[in-house]
Amino acid sequence: MDAGAKPQDRYVVGVDYGTLSGRALVVRVGDGAELGTAVHEYRHGVMDTTLAVDGRPLPADWALQDPDDYREVLRQAVPAALAASGVDPAQVVAVGIDFTACTVLPTLADGTPLCELPDLRTRPHAWVKLWKHHAAQPQADRINALAHARGESWIGRYGGKISAEWQYAKGLQLLEEDPEVYARAERWIEAADWIVWQLCGVETRNVCTAGYKGQLQDGHYPSAAYLAALNPGFADFVAKIDGPLAQLGARAGGLTAQAAAWTGLPEGIAVAVGNVDAHVTAAAAQALTPGRLVAIMGTSTCHVVNGTERAEVAGMCGVVDGGISAGSWGYEAGQSGVGDIFGWYVKHAAPAGFDSHEALTEAAAAQPVGAHGLVALDWWNGNRSLLVNHDLSGVLVGLTLATRPPDVYRALLESTAYGTRMIIEAFAEAGVPVDELIVAGGLTGNSLLMQIYADVTRRPLGIIGSAQGPALGSAIHAAVAAGAYPDVPTASAAMGRVDREVYRPDPERADAYDALYAEYRRLHDHFGRGGDDVLLRLRAIRNAARRPADAPSAETTTDPLEVPA
Repeated sequence: MDAGAKPQDRYVVGVDYGTLSGRALVVRVGDGAELGTAVHEYRHGVMDTTLAVDGRPLPADWALQDPDDYREVLRQAVPAALAASGVDPAQVVAVGIDFTACTVLPTLADGTPLCELPDLRTRPHAWVKLWKHHAAQPQADRINALAHARGESWIGRYGGKISAEWQYAKGLQLLEEDPEVYARAERWIEAADWIVWQLCGVETRNVCTAGYKGQLQDGHYPSAAYLAALNPGFADFVAKIDGPLAQLGARAGGLTAQAAAWTGLPEGIAVAVGNVDAHVTAAAAQALTPGRLVAIMGTSTCHVVNGTERAEVAGMCGVVDGGISAGSWGYEAGQSGVGDIFGWYVKHAAPAGFDSHEALTEAAAAQPVGAHGLVALDWWNGNRSLLVNHDLSGVLVGLTLATRPPDVYRALLESTAYGTRMIIEAFAEAGVPVDELIVAGGLTGNSLLMQIYADVTRRPLGIIGSAQGPALGSAIHAAVAAGAYPDVPTASAAMGRVDREVYRPDPERADAYDALYAEYRRLHDHFGRGGDDVLLRLRAIRNAARRPADAPSAETTTDPLEVPA
């Protein structure tokens, strides 16, 4: 179709790759109207106990995926969304994608995933490592200790600690636990960039994941000397992740004939550079203005906010020039477990009669603040910010024989709000203001949870005006890649939507939460900052007990330092 046609006659497709499924959304370029959507669940889901191909057990804290499940989203969800929209595919001018991060995979030079090579099918390290693969914590500890010992300038831009979720920790784990697979990996690539490669036949590396997950700062990756000091075999790692760098909203290439056959979209239309699900949502929520923090709340939460100047914030995930939108410093922080925590309680701990979110929410909402007498730490899937330690685990304090299921459920909801307040206060203390909170993601429908966040943070809380925030954000970037708008902020203003200040803090409840939050902070610092390392000791005991007999140990003999992270 003629890219110069009127906006109301042009459409784009956004594809959002989540933890368990992928979603396609057809959007009108002129006003962001959402016309059709479809979801495809990954056939293999998350492999966290066994490898699907042969049933071999996986060690603790592993999380793998099958890359062909991502292709299947293109084959299934995109055509279904087009059919639901009623839009003529010939009127679609671009497609954009976003992905969970850091979700990363080893490939050959042509992009072939190593897990698709017959001789590597049964090697766990050849598969995709999902964002919540946390088995590389020992490697992350060494990465951080060595960076501080050498005075590496980049470490401060990541809050002083690199996460076990990011590219370097997972790459070092690969080298040390399966050096043959590491040697075969000619590329080590974020799934966001890999799926774009599948769509347009061109390898690109987006500035968002390169900065936040690949430690690219001021045009440079960590030095070969630093990497060799971690492990001599790691000196070549940057060669595996370095690639053509592209700005957000740029055109990565044109849709290939093969990808056109998968999706039903016209060959040659623009394919936008890849992006991260959280960061792309800021455009959908019209939240590119500095000080407007977006919390994308689902299985986990990612917090992103633009700032006018660069600052180093202790415990944050990173600050990247243009990491959210060009012209601003993008800040990221996050919580590794949020919706997953609530879901765990409903599925595994709530008794009959209370084994649904609806029943628990209704009962918990009737309580005054503090009536349950509980405080929880939201570390059931480790801590991403501010402690950056995925060996930490959940804590629940104050249980009595009078405690009932809604009490525990509400305490878990509140714990995640306290974790978000810790992040907001860390930003503010470092000179990055947070004036307003906007929430996106699957948890926005829980009004009790939303009001708790407003009360705990003492900030007005807006709700994104779309149930498909990441997919809409990807569509907005696709429109820019197609040339329909000059830049992402302009496209965001036209196509994004948000309902501002839907929830406002209640002063009386906020005062009550201040007292509970003070107790949360005491527990947070005691268990997370050296008061007692019992959580780490328990994790080590569990991991040793669960380790398959033939699995590589998480420990390594190549540690260059004795300094703990």
